[in-house]
Amino acid sequence: MTLLWTSADMVEAMGGRPVGELPEGVTGISIDSRTVGPGEAFFAIAGDRVDGHKFAGLAAKNGATLLVVSEAKLPALGRLTCGMIVVDDVLEAMCRLAIAARRRTDARIIAVTGSVGKTSTKEMLAAGLRASARVHAAVASFNNHWGVPLTLARMPADTEFGVFEIGMNHSGEIRPLTKMVRPHVAVITTIAPVHIGNFSGIKEIIAAKAEIFEGLEPEGVAILNRDIDAFDSLSWTAGKYNAEIVSFGEHAKADYRLLEYRTVSSRQGEHGHIVAALGVEEPTSFNLGLPGQHMAENALAALAAIAEAGGDVDAAMNAFESVEQLKGRGRRMRLKTPDGTFTLIDESYNANPASMRAALELFGAGNEKGRKIAVLGDMLELGDYAREAHEALAGPLVAAGVTHVWLAGEEMQALSEALPESIVVEYRDNAAELAEFTVSSVAAGDTIMLKSSNGMGFGAIVTRLTDTFPAEG
Repeated sequence: MTLLWTSADMVEAMGGRPVGELPEGVTGISIDSRTVGPGEAFFAIAGDRVDGHKFAGLAAKNGATLLVVSEAKLPALGRLTCGMIVVDDVLEAMCRLAIAARRRTDARIIAVTGSVGKTSTKEMLAAGLRASARVHAAVASFNNHWGVPLTLARMPADTEFGVFEIGMNHSGEIRPLTKMVRPHVAVITTIAPVHIGNFSGIKEIIAAKAEIFEGLEPEGVAILNRDIDAFDSLSWTAGKYNAEIVSFGEHAKADYRLLEYRTVSSRQGEHGHIVAALGVEEPTSFNLGLPGQHMAENALAALAAIAEAGGDVDAAMNAFESVEQLKGRGRRMRLKTPDGTFTLIDESYNANPASMRAALELFGAGNEKGRKIAVLGDMLELGDYAREAHEALAGPLVAAGVTHVWLAGEEMQALSEALPESIVVEYRDNAAELAEFTVSSVAAGDTIMLKSSNGMGFGAIVTRLTDTFPAEG
């Protein structure tokens, strides 16, 4: 059994107080009592909605051999059979353990941020590096004030490459996380007016994303999108931290330049084929399991980061063909009705103006016959820009050849009013009502794409569809 941490090292790193009989160590770390595994440590984080201390007993029952709990909550825990490390604040203790994890490793670290494409780029980085090395990467979208330290604390000491995603929706949120991660390579995928309701304007968003450079290790590298207006500003800020600038995109001066992209269809679904100039090398080509030009550009960002971190670029390009869409991020499914099948494209995890446009462009590139249905929900956190942003989706919907638009959410009323009469529009107040309509209205031959901000709950519509209609094959 390989231990992730010894209990003694955890006590020392977190400044905790041992209570009861501690195991020699733990094989993993969890903050979810439902999924904690045997031999793992359970950190009872007190969040905004859920206090992990209420589930400490369940965590122990499910196999946790060590609990990390706060001094203030200890009296309320009662009698528990496993050992505990008692700390002042559980989240802060996990951050201290994360810092210790970063201190003990010799791994090359890559951190990714950006308004769109963070998770897909992180997945490509992880897949590309795993082809030739021991890699530790964030799961799902663990990119916030607890996700980043949790990912760091879980990193084995013998990791060769670490891949971290860092997100934000307010200024100042990336700064402490990047200083904890201390990347050798920092990637910014793109800048877009995401969460703009929390900012004074796009310049403030650029500055917030540029906080990632503050944690760069000496002689670090900044991987930047050469095609965006923010490139010069980001380059200047990265230069303040003595970072080497490496660029990607279609721009003639991009170091990793996209020369050609096309979508290829096969029995296994759609994927991308990319022709690119990588640095000073001769043009090369490779396949990508994810369709869409925006994914192609993110793949070049990933290749640039892998090269600068000292990874095997050729092995990474070969591995990219097997990268698949994550749940809620463009995964395609063929579902059966009594009369045939329809295609479901699940983009339900999140939405903002940039990702909406990219998803609709890819939707329009398909050659499916039958109705093309966009099921859309509100894009949140856009502030005063919300009405304009939702109205602006009308053009991309028309360009994509969408025939039907089914909407839910207060902000989507603006889009409903902006759509031409040639598109059949249905509107419902919320996701639950739209789910009922969608399940009763979808038919064989349809291609249906769902996309909204995560807070709208459109994942429930996907669940209703997959529960009602079985997958083909």
